Amino acid sequence: MAKIVYGLSGEGSGHSSRSREMISFLISRGHEVKAVSYDRGFHNLKDDFDIMEVTGLRMINKDNKISITKTFAENFNNISKVFESSESVKQKIFKDFKPDLVITDFEPMTAYLANYFDLPLISIDNQHRFRYMEFPCPHDMKTEAVFVENLIRAIVPRSSISLIITFYFSKVKNRRTFLFPPILRQKILNTRTEKGNHILVYVTQAYEQLPEVLKTFEREEFHIYGFNREGKDKNLIFKGYDREGFRCDLASCKCVIGTAGFTLITESLHLRKPYCSIPVQGQFEQVMNAIMLEELGYGKKVSKLTRETISSFLYDLPDYERKIQGYQVEDNKKIKSMLDELLANKQKLLKEYHEKRQLTFWNKVSEPIQTDII
Repeated sequence: MAKIVYGLSGEGSGHSSRSREMISFLISRGHEVKAVSYDRGFHNLKDDFDIMEVTGLRMINKDNKISITKTFAENFNNISKVFESSESVKQKIFKDFKPDLVITDFEPMTAYLANYFDLPLISIDNQHRFRYMEFPCPHDMKTEAVFVENLIRAIVPRSSISLIITFYFSKVKNRRTFLFPPILRQKILNTRTEKGNHILVYVTQAYEQLPEVLKTFEREEFHIYGFNREGKDKNLIFKGYDREGFRCDLASCKCVIGTAGFTLITESLHLRKPYCSIPVQGQFEQVMNAIMLEELGYGKKVSKLTRETISSFLYDLPDYERKIQGYQVEDNKKIKSMLDELLANKQKLLKEYHEKRQLTFWNKVSEPIQTDII
């Protein structure tokens, strides 16, 4: 059995949601796992796993757009705490625990320490799509794509193997990258979907004009999350944060209007709910998620939630419903099987890792090579 350090980003809830599934699976297989995270990642998992809290890097949003100034200021002010956390993880986790390998869900501290201690590093995330997978990128976003690719390289340096989760499958760029269906929480996998009459609306920040726009669709009923209020206002039903209530609303809605986060999109696709996506401005991943979703024919990408854009989405809803029936619904078995295979051959993985380091493996595999998609 292996001793594993599992680092996960604390941004949002998607990282902790899928890490919960993977860590639970690894423990059930007899592996010893010590997790490392911050913010939501730590608080969502602290009651169920052996997890260490650290100070992590954060992205600050303002008016549905990433604020570079606020993000820089926030992280700069915390730089000393990040360094202290790193030293603590180095001693308590890496030196005392003596792991065999590291798994990271886009968490940089454990990724860098894996390289510092010369340990194999496995990445499990959706972000590496933009480094190791071909994807549809508008010409005017090519420069940003290069920046994002380098940012990913800076956050997770030199992973031994990349296990990428995605709803959009394309060619990968090297032999150590594999594509898998999205990792879904067990409650979603166990959920029975049905088509109700309401539309689920999820926004991470309140759009002041949105309720008035939605009221003009008098024949529709909207269940709205993200406004920090509860109650009914004509055809609008505002709801506070309730994980189980949200899941039930998602399972029974006829479609979704929301931000273009990876987790909600993939849960909606699994339940075959057409999706009208409004990406957070300045967040490259959300824009790409929306573009991929629209290209597959499962929904619509909009830059603003206006009466015109919502009307257009609802008008085309029958087409999206027909198209989404072809979405292949899968569980988490394939990526779990891959982890089983890797960890069953732990000594081989360690041996190959060090041999490839000695042979300047990283330079050789940077050339595009066709490989299988799992």
